[in-house]
Amino acid sequence: MSIVGQEYTRLVIDADDAREGVTGHGVRYVLGFGLAGVVVAFIMVLLFAG
Repeated sequence: MSIVGQEYTRLVIDADDAREGVTGHGVRYVLGFGLAGVVVAFIMVLLFAG
C-alpha cells in the first residue's frame, strides 16, 4: 500500500464531543473509597504480618 499522492484531512472536535461518556456521577467517591480501602488493607497487613 502506498500513501503517495493521498490527501489527509484533519478532524478537529472539542473535548466534550470527543469524550466517550459522561464524567462525574460519583467518580470522586469511588476513587476516595478505593484509596481508603487500600490504605486500610496496608495497615492491616502491617499489623498482622509485620
